[in-house]
Amino acid sequence: MHSLRALPALRDNYIWMLADAASGSALVVDPGESQPVLRELDRDGLELTAILLTHHHADHIGGAVELVTHYPGATIHAPRDERIALQATRVGDGDAIEIVAPAARFEVLEVHGHTRSHIAYHGEGLLFCGDTLFSLGCGRMFEGTAEEMLASLDRLAALPGDTRVCCGHEYTLANAAFALTVEPDNGALKSRTDAARAQRARGEPTLPARLAEERAANPFLRVEAIADERMPWPGDSVPTRRRVDRFAALRLAKDHFRA
Repeated sequence: MHSLRALPALRDNYIWMLADAASGSALVVDPGESQPVLRELDRDGLELTAILLTHHHADHIGGAVELVTHYPGATIHAPRDERIALQATRVGDGDAIEIVAPAARFEVLEVHGHTRSHIAYHGEGLLFCGDTLFSLGCGRMFEGTAEEMLASLDRLAALPGDTRVCCGHEYTLANAAFALTVEPDNGALKSRTDAARAQRARGEPTLPARLAEERAANPFLRVEAIADERMPWPGDSVPTRRRVDRFAALRLAKDHFRA
C-alpha cells in the first residue's frame, strides 16, 4: 500500500513523496531542497528510486543533485528544458513512466503557461501538477500566454473527479481570499475555505485536494460561471464572453490582489 506524504520545504513548498513500506522504496516530486527528503528516507529506512520534476524553477529542483549523490541509483525524470542541467530521462506529452518500486505508472501531460516547458504527472489516482494548478488557484504566467494556461487548466480539469491534486505550494487560503471576492455565494468555495482553515489551524497541509472539489470551487476552472458583475475587468476594458479574456482578467486581478 503506497503512502502519499507532503513534505514541507523552503517557505511554502511541498515536496511530494510516494512511499512503499513493503519494498522499502520511495519516489519524490519536485525536491526544492534535499534535507526534508533525506530525513524522511532515513527515518523510515526507505531507498529513493525516482525523482519526478515538473519544471525548471529552483524551488522545485534545487535538492535533486544532492539526492542523487546519496542515492545514485535514483532515476530523474524531467521535461525537455536545457535549464534543468541534470542527467535525466527527458519526457514529454503522452509519454508513460513505469516505476518498478514503488510500483507506479504515470502519464506525462504538457501543461504550458507557468513556464514554457512545464509538465504534470498523472497516475495512481494522483496528479503532480507543480505550479500549474493550485487548490482554489492557478500559477502565474511567467513564460506562457493566457491561451496556453487556460488550455492546460482545461486539460487537467477533464481528469477524473476523484483525482488527488498534489500541487507545489501551500497557497490555498491565500487563493481562497481572492476566490471569495469573485464568487462570494459559492457554497462549495465556502466549505473548502472553512475546511482549509481548520486544516491549517491543526498544522496540517490543505493538500492533496480532490479535483471534483476544485471544479466546484476554483474560479480559474469556472471562468464561465462567474457573474459578469463580479468579473474584475482591468481598467476600462470592455467585458467579453470569450473564456480566454475572462481567464486573463481573473489572473491579472489575482496578480495584484492583496487580502
